Amino acid sequence: MSLIPSFFGGRRSNVFDPFALDVWGPFKDLSFPSSLSAENSAFVNTRLDWKETPEAHVFKVDIPGLKKEQVKVEIEDDKVLRISGERSVERSSAKFLRKFRLPENTKFDQVKASMENGVLTVTLPKEEVKKPDVKAVQISG
Repeated sequence: MSLIPSFFGGRRSNVFDPFALDVWGPFKDLSFPSSLSAENSAFVNTRLDWKETPEAHVFKVDIPGLKKEQVKVEIEDDKVLRISGERSVERSSAKFLRKFRLPENTKFDQVKASMENGVLTVTLPKEEVKKPDVKAVQISG
């Protein structure tokens, strides 16, 4: 058995040969859209950071090249934050959708969103944690 593949000869079929050319490839039968540009590919793989501060939950989403009219920020059933967007350019388009289950201490009626330099910032204020009332009890005796 040769250690160098035979590119000029026929196909090799020895399953123990690491250079065999007819080895099954898990991705060989999958088709990928050729119209997905590098710009749209970056858009589909949207990056997001979630930071919790004592006052709020803050989401920052990188969506360069999008206008605020192309982005939706929604709250489903006071439990889930949905951030979605769509870009259509000439003959190609790209979409993204991210969902996050939120803690119950979120003030859903005070959510704010802003967009600057291709970064969407969504701020969800948190309810104040009520401290339990503590009363001193006199010890007798």
